[in-house]
Amino acid sequence: MDLELRGRTVLITGGSQGIGLATAHAFAAEGCHLHLAARTESRLRDGMREISEKFDVDIEIHAIDVSIGDNARALARACGGVDILVNNAGAVPGGSLIEVDEDRWRHAWDLKVFGYINLSREIYGTMAERGRGVIVNILGTSGNLLPSSYIVGVSGNASLVAFTQALGGSSLDRGVRVVGVSPGDVLNERGIKFLRQQAAETLGDPERWRERLADQPGKRAALDEDIANAVVFLASDRAGYISGEVLTVDGGLRWRQRVL
Repeated sequence: MDLELRGRTVLITGGSQGIGLATAHAFAAEGCHLHLAARTESRLRDGMREISEKFDVDIEIHAIDVSIGDNARALARACGGVDILVNNAGAVPGGSLIEVDEDRWRHAWDLKVFGYINLSREIYGTMAERGRGVIVNILGTSGNLLPSSYIVGVSGNASLVAFTQALGGSSLDRGVRVVGVSPGDVLNERGIKFLRQQAAETLGDPERWRERLADQPGKRAALDEDIANAVVFLASDRAGYISGEVLTVDGGLRWRQRVL
C-alpha cells in the first residue's frame, strides 16, 4: 500500500535509537525527509549514516535536550516547516512513590511530558496556520495499566493520553491531526532493562528476563518496527479522519484477564 508520504518532512525526537530510529527508517522507506533530534550527537550521526546507506532522503540532525523549554522552542523554529512531528524522547525511571524523589520526578517529566507539550505547542501553531499537519505522540501502556512500581511513567503517560485526546478533539478543525501510539513491552535496550527489572522482582534473577516473554501475546514482546509501522500509518492520509485517538500496540495484553 502506498501511504502517499513521499516528499513530506518529519521531525522525530529521541530519533537516535530504539523506537525513534526505527520510525525514522520507516518514514525514510516511504520517501520522507527527516529531522532527527536527540541529546547524543554521536548516536545521531550513526543513525543518519544507517539511513543514508539505504534511502535517498534528506536528513538533518539536532543534538539537543528538549527537556529545556528554550531548546524545544529553538528546535521548533529550526524545523518549523515539518509536515509530521513524532514526539518520542523520554527516559522515565522505575520505582514507587517513596523511591522516586521530587528532583528525579521533575527531571523525567521535563523531558517526557513538558518536552512533548512545549514542542507540540510551537509546531502545532505553525501547522494550524498552514492548515495541515500531523502530531504523533509515543506514549506507553502504563498510562492504561497503572502499575504503582512505575508511578512516574504511569502519571506522565496518563497525562499525555489526555493531552492527545484534548488537542486532537479539536485540531482537525484547523487541518491538523493529533494521535498517539502506546507501546507495551518492546524488545529494545530500554524494554529489556524493564524486563530485567520485572524478572528481578518476580523471579529473583534479572538474567531470567526472557522467561517474562512467556506471558506475552505470541510469547514475544513488540519490536521497534511494530511501533514504527503504526506511527507511519497514523501519520499518513490513509488515517486522515483519525484524531484524538491513542492506538495501543501490545498484542492485546491489556485485555487479558485471569478467571480464578
